[in-house]
Amino acid sequence: MDEDNCQKSVLNLIDEPSDVEEDDGETVQFLAKMDSSKLSYQIQIHKNSQIKNTMKSQLILSFITLCFCVTISTSFHDHVTPSSQGFISCLESKYNNVSGMSQLIFTPNNVSFLPIWEARVNNHRFNKTSTPKPSIIVTPIDDAQIRATLLCTKKCGYEMRIRSGGHDYEGVSSTADVPFVILDLARMRYVNVNVAKSTAWVQGGATLGEVYYTISRNTNKLSFSGGLCPTVGIGGYIGGGGYGNLMRKYGLAADNVVDVRFMDINGKILNRKSMGEDLFWAIRGGGSASFGIVLAWKLRLVPVPELVTVFLVNITLEQGATEIFYKYQHVIPNIDENLSIRVQMSSEDIVNTNKKTIRMLFYGLYQGSMDTLVSLLDEKYPELNVTREICQEVTMVQSTLFFQGYPTNTPLEALANLTIGFRLNGQNKLDYVRTPIPVSGLKSIWRKLFKSVGSTVIIQPFGGKVNEYSESALPFPHRAGVLYQFHQLVRFDDQTSDTTPISLQRISWLRNFNKYITPYVSKNPRGAFYNYIDFDLGVGSATYEEASVWGNRYWKKDNFKKLIRLKAKIDPHNFFHHPQSIPVF
Repeated sequence: MDEDNCQKSVLNLIDEPSDVEEDDGETVQFLAKMDSSKLSYQIQIHKNSQIKNTMKSQLILSFITLCFCVTISTSFHDHVTPSSQGFISCLESKYNNVSGMSQLIFTPNNVSFLPIWEARVNNHRFNKTSTPKPSIIVTPIDDAQIRATLLCTKKCGYEMRIRSGGHDYEGVSSTADVPFVILDLARMRYVNVNVAKSTAWVQGGATLGEVYYTISRNTNKLSFSGGLCPTVGIGGYIGGGGYGNLMRKYGLAADNVVDVRFMDINGKILNRKSMGEDLFWAIRGGGSASFGIVLAWKLRLVPVPELVTVFLVNITLEQGATEIFYKYQHVIPNIDENLSIRVQMSSEDIVNTNKKTIRMLFYGLYQGSMDTLVSLLDEKYPELNVTREICQEVTMVQSTLFFQGYPTNTPLEALANLTIGFRLNGQNKLDYVRTPIPVSGLKSIWRKLFKSVGSTVIIQPFGGKVNEYSESALPFPHRAGVLYQFHQLVRFDDQTSDTTPISLQRISWLRNFNKYITPYVSKNPRGAFYNYIDFDLGVGSATYEEASVWGNRYWKKDNFKKLIRLKAKIDPHNFFHHPQSIPVF
């Protein structure tokens, strides 16, 4: 591409329709300000004409510099080694303050490069020297910098990985086997709560803990139907669907998104209206990073009591855990939708014997008083033996601390601390159970768990509101008829890496265990959860038949085909991709 053609392309991009989101007749633009060593955020309201004029003057300077990168690689498909200096020059030319822009760009030559990369590698399995690292990390503070990063990445021949919380189970947001750029949204974490309208705008780099904390600063009568781990980034979490303790009453996180600010492959910013309902459907459960960059989600906040009730029941097989869990499968998915009880199971040695047992922890959240809860369980599930003595009445935001194992009187500011949440360090599988596992099947599962070390099974109940959605309401299809999630994991906390002999034994056990439970989990197809991405399901996508091996498990056939058709329209050259992104054929 010569310089004249490059400039024509730039002018075409600038003359695209207004690329900012319209909301109630005004344009909302998220801005970020650098204040020495700390970052502060604000929302600024502009008229559409003002934004468009400003954007034109800013874009002309930056986009023409893309021609510099074209001499290195005429498209991101060319097999040419990218130049980090060309990429940096492309970005820096957008700003008069070159030194300010340099604070947002990190290469392996920077002292800060490794700490920045490690900061959101929230699965320690990938936080090691041998993990392939990016050529460049960009930590933008506004939409214009994200657009420049996107366009420079394409023109200069890199792949891109978009990172929000960094909790992905296969490390796809932090590593790749080709030269790549990380677009790290860690500096874009603004949360704006509108109590009167029961909504919140949340930038893509914010964590769930920051969302819950900010809501609590405004009100204790609203919450978001989000997840349990406060360090999970909201960008990818909603992109895969997102489950949590409130879903039995209010549905998945993705069911409670009412609008979005989204950047497409051309750098154009879209909202729900301008993108259309099909794309809005796709990015809420189909993996938003397959289609573009989520700048911010607009969330529907849901009403909750000022005080909710939490409890923990701790029992073993010798105390009747098998029979108690067998009844759990029949009762909890169908009980009052205000109640959610999560179960964690693991094997352990019985002290002073050569025998093992299974310990089960029943973590409960009830949106109501402890007296009402105890009365409900006395009637429906007396075997669990929940009494007032083991219950606490707390605010909804304090319940997040409880489920992380922290005292409920821990200062709420801790939720905005990126180190408080559960840190991944293992390998995972996830299934869905639609038919109660019989006692004989449970006992055989216990025997398998006895042979493991460092393994855990986590049960998350479904039912309630989730049953009211069709399989095609969103890409996430695991709805009516699902009793609970069956999450299996092994951890490597006591190992130096996931490749030690002991770690490899645990991975082998997990794969064998996952095969063993086949008769007890969903079938035709067997389900899986895209937020718990699993390369063992396959990574091939050369043909539909190859990709459907894993795609049908995440989304089922009809949803997967619809996602593929949308991908071909939105990103026809498959720039936004990783080993299990939506393919283009």
